Amino acid sequence: MKEVWTSLVSIMGVFAFFQSILHVVLPPELWFAAAKLFHRLFRCFSTYCYFDITEMDGVNTNELYHAVQLYLSRSASMAASRLSLSRGLNSSAFTFGLANNDRLVDSFRGASATWEHAVTQRQSQTISWRPLPEEKRSFTLRIKKKDKPLLLPAYLDHIMETATEIRRRNQDRLLYTNSRGGSIESRGFPWESVPFKHPSTFDTLAMDPARKELIMADLNDFAQGKAFYEKTGRAWKRGYLLYGPPGTGKSSMIAAMANYLGYDIYDLELTEVHTNSELRKLLMKTTSKSIIVIEDIDCSVNLTNRSSKKPAPPCEPPSDLRPAGGTEDGGADDRTITLSGLLNFTDGLWSCCGSERIFVFTTNHIEKLDPALVRSGRMDMHVFMSYCSFQALKILMKNYLGWEDDEQSDELMRELAEVVDDAEITPADVSEILIKNQRRERREAAAELLEALKARVERRKERKRSLSEQVVEEEEEQEKRALESPKESTGQLMHSCNAKEDKGAEED
Repeated sequence: MKEVWTSLVSIMGVFAFFQSILHVVLPPELWFAAAKLFHRLFRCFSTYCYFDITEMDGVNTNELYHAVQLYLSRSASMAASRLSLSRGLNSSAFTFGLANNDRLVDSFRGASATWEHAVTQRQSQTISWRPLPEEKRSFTLRIKKKDKPLLLPAYLDHIMETATEIRRRNQDRLLYTNSRGGSIESRGFPWESVPFKHPSTFDTLAMDPARKELIMADLNDFAQGKAFYEKTGRAWKRGYLLYGPPGTGKSSMIAAMANYLGYDIYDLELTEVHTNSELRKLLMKTTSKSIIVIEDIDCSVNLTNRSSKKPAPPCEPPSDLRPAGGTEDGGADDRTITLSGLLNFTDGLWSCCGSERIFVFTTNHIEKLDPALVRSGRMDMHVFMSYCSFQALKILMKNYLGWEDDEQSDELMRELAEVVDDAEITPADVSEILIKNQRRERREAAAELLEALKARVERRKERKRSLSEQVVEEEEEQEKRALESPKESTGQLMHSCNAKEDKGAEED
């Protein structure tokens, strides 16, 4: 073994001696040309091709580099041996990255792609108006030559789309509201935003599970329906109308939709919008993958049913023929938005200036809305937020009291099931009762809820009895007046006949 190592050292010494002689005899330009020729020969006989993706493209940032970094972070935590961790601005998740000279194998459409991350020290740079990072980072993509038509550019497009989705998912959700009077802030943006931290989800939402599954399936079809909307020539948007009594969870439903899809929310306050043009500008400044909400639309502006309006006086032209800039009794005021402007906002040409957006209207009185506002195409799905059912009650008890499914069949739950429908109580009222009693033992809190429901049922019955008695009294009063009215009319008739006879006698 010792002779083998001695021979190996001797051979290496001889090789180093001849290399030093060649460096002295041959000029550096010839060495560079020989190395370049050798590299070309290696590429010709190699079955792979290589692509370098640097962090900086000249002095500009290479977006593809950061997209690859995010794309590989999905599988880097499981496949790579050494990782780098980072967390971006306004991000709620950590990003895994490949360390220096570490490599990762990915597959796309049945073909394999090998990624290697290289980090080298940058040479000392001269004075520059924009200093570059001290380290030079790049990704090297190695694929087989036969797979090149299959992977490029489809693989790179897939990387960019996936990275965009990961970046959006990692960022904090934002809740926007329009600035007062539609004013533009310093960045030219008419929306003000705060982080959206509402914890509502479809798991915690107090609603029948079957209805929740239907809404979630509709949301999934919408989010994955880009090809369908393009094929049918429709704008990639959808409208939801949430209606029902106050306290039935309309706002919680909107928050659950946003958390489920990972969308931002734009809460549009119509009373702060002065004209239809301002409304269009607000729409143009909304981003894709967002939910645009108008709450209590029946109370925001005068958008009531047109059939309920009083007819215009004969001396005045119809309201649709009056010039713009009229009064509240006449045509549209140029300082307020109109029903036509809102309809164009939700379903007109201006609604197509973005993609993958959901419009949500809420109201407590659906009968007050104009039919044109809630027709199919504008509001595609009408969701009635009803009073608390037994299924919704079980979800609330699980949320607040930790009531498990194996406890759902005892006597107390059967009594709750019997009275909850007759109580006509909203989920907000049930939540308030459970919050007051959450520090008690679970069965005591549930018993307190049962007593509250029974008391509510008794109050409703008493109210119905009083209303029925009032109706009976009114009917009896009407019958009494009907019986007295013939006597009065007969007396009046006899009195008029006597008066005529007296007058005739006087004339004679």
